[in-house]
Amino acid sequence: MQSPSSDKKSGVYTYIAQWPVCSLAWSVRPDKRSRLAIGSFMEEYSNRVELVQFNLDAADFTTDSRLIFDHPYAPTNLMFFPSEDTTNPDLVATSGDYLRLWEIHEDHIELKSLMNGNKSSEFNSAITSFDWAEFDPRRVASASVDSTCTVWDVERQAVDTQLVAHDKEVYDISWGGFNVFASVSGDGSIRVFDLRDKERSTIIYENPIQECPLLRLEWNKADPRFMAAVGMDSNKVVIVDIRFPTTPLMELCRHKGSVNAISWAPYNGRLLCSVGDDSRALIWEVVAAGDRSENGDNLEPEMWYGSNAEINNVRWSPVEFDWIAIGFLNKLQLLKV
Repeated sequence: MQSPSSDKKSGVYTYIAQWPVCSLAWSVRPDKRSRLAIGSFMEEYSNRVELVQFNLDAADFTTDSRLIFDHPYAPTNLMFFPSEDTTNPDLVATSGDYLRLWEIHEDHIELKSLMNGNKSSEFNSAITSFDWAEFDPRRVASASVDSTCTVWDVERQAVDTQLVAHDKEVYDISWGGFNVFASVSGDGSIRVFDLRDKERSTIIYENPIQECPLLRLEWNKADPRFMAAVGMDSNKVVIVDIRFPTTPLMELCRHKGSVNAISWAPYNGRLLCSVGDDSRALIWEVVAAGDRSENGDNLEPEMWYGSNAEINNVRWSPVEFDWIAIGFLNKLQLLKV
């Protein structure tokens, strides 16, 4: 990465895939450190998910053709089982037409379960994203184009709760704590839900641009007072403090193209990385002391990195805190920060 005032670059490591890279995930298992899953984005039915291992000492990638599997349609999200306990099965979840769980073995990957939330039909509305609760790994919350959010019990492979969450398609979802999650939608709102009171939700932010969807949302797991969201075709990242709803804490405005993805640092709750169509990854120190900023809208990034193409996705490593993964073209790139 480099700071705006420096031309010096530190570690950047690139893996070239056989197809365009879109979705990304890091493993948290201590016996599989620096392992990633990457999902393809091809405009056809048959897509791919591949496991890639990064060797920190050799600064190189290794792959195994047996650990690539076919996926119907491009996966909209990927997540490994969010537990460091190696006695748990080694699983990766994917979303698209359905929510699927895959079990990873040494020499193959097999489909463990396919979850359909539509009890009246064999068909299912497309799942736009999901979040696997690290504090309760039995629970996965998914968002769907049919305006619902579904909480799954993955042990029972069944629906735990299904809520009509928004007036339009739900595009992203993020856990904020036990029983609490938030979602964003085509209706332009961030809504917070508490499973202890399923009859109501709280709107904590609405896009001031009329009828403009919010596409991305990530709750800050290290400091759940804060969440970040991105609107359609917007170069801004909106930071919301849930203690002060409706008015954003700040808007990060330094991207020169649409923002495509965001990822909070997993350990301190202050740093956020955003990537976009301007081919840049920007790292922000969003909350220096937990106070509302007087000049938040003029905040400059702490560091930035320029790629040679529009960046589709970003994921901050949950275990190797100084590594960030980005995806663009057919490349997975790891950045040492």
